[in-house]
Amino acid sequence: MSTNFNRKDLLGIRELSPAEITHILDTAESFRDVSRREIKKVPTLRGRTVINLFFEASTRTRTSFEIAAKRLSADAINISASSSSVTKGETLLDTARNLEAMAPDCIVIRHNCAGAPHQLARICRAGIVNAGDGSHEHPTQALLDALTIREHKGGIEGLKVAIIGDILHSRVARSNIHLLTALGASVSVAGPGTLVPKDFTELVEKGLRVERRIEDAIEGADVVMILRIQRERQTSAFFPSMREYAVHYGLHLEHLTLASQDAIVMHPGPMNRGIEISSEVADGSRSLILDQVSNGVAVRMAILYLLAGGGRAGGDVDDTTKRIGE
Repeated sequence: MSTNFNRKDLLGIRELSPAEITHILDTAESFRDVSRREIKKVPTLRGRTVINLFFEASTRTRTSFEIAAKRLSADAINISASSSSVTKGETLLDTARNLEAMAPDCIVIRHNCAGAPHQLARICRAGIVNAGDGSHEHPTQALLDALTIREHKGGIEGLKVAIIGDILHSRVARSNIHLLTALGASVSVAGPGTLVPKDFTELVEKGLRVERRIEDAIEGADVVMILRIQRERQTSAFFPSMREYAVHYGLHLEHLTLASQDAIVMHPGPMNRGIEISSEVADGSRSLILDQVSNGVAVRMAILYLLAGGGRAGGDVDDTTKRIGE
């Protein structure tokens, strides 16, 4: 499998072509087997350095990027806002310039401001990975979601996907909408009117359907994706109460009778059980929430491999994953 990948950075899904998305997913599939081995390591990025620069709380994304780097034999450095010089007044760009002076190969950044990764990409020679910027995008989450869907459905083209919840503040929703429609899926979104963006005109022209009722979005769906309520980004009341939200937009077992018989359920986490999704659904046979977490490591291994030199160096990922402990 050819691993030529000409991008220096991964800043968003919107800028990727369907061929590039598919290439990343194919590469991730090759790395997925590494996590199932007794020795979960390949020498692909030995001698490379990956810095995880997180200005927002994270469990799944930060941990999986660290594990991904270590399984590729790269050196992984974790920096949080509370332990950085930002607390002393240093700007993000000055922080980036100082990190750049230490010659890392890749910087993974999560920031509460949309566009922060793009700023770093303009001044850094290192590859920049967007691990979530404000309400803008979360490209690696969309990629791991796509890998999970493809694994269980055999493909994405022609599928009907329902995305339910806080669409307005969700970077996961935006990245998934771009990716799924690019690969030929039809997407319906539903949520309180106050939590659905008014600027979806371009996406509606590409086939996105906006529904007010969760039942209308889920009807006939092959994939039901539930979003977390982004309370940390809500500066005012967008719905009367959490209880009322749970009644009208929480996913329950009875909702799945409207979906296709083999519909799968997904959630990017963390979950607010009993509000966005019932425990019966989250822990049920249709739930792939933990599969998403597992696939997150494979996808982030693929991204680091492609951006930190493995892919651009002209090596073959299939050969690389066979070389253990060299």
